[in-house]
Amino acid sequence: MSERAAPFYCPYCGDEDLFPHEAGHGAWECRACNRAFQLKYLGLLARGVQSDRSGQSDQPGGEEI
Repeated sequence: MSERAAPFYCPYCGDEDLFPHEAGHGAWECRACNRAFQLKYLGLLARGVQSDRSGQSDQPGGEEI
């Protein structure tokens, strides 16, 4: 199994100068704005994607695959 993906940019300043933070798994530090943040997967939504009987999704954004 592969490692988890790293964030591409800081959610606060948008800079790409990110390094793993000592706080542990999912924690990152941005050396441009001197902030630390943590990413956490919360889980799947219970409702999921629903469609009507005609096959049309009630979610905007295109056709089903």
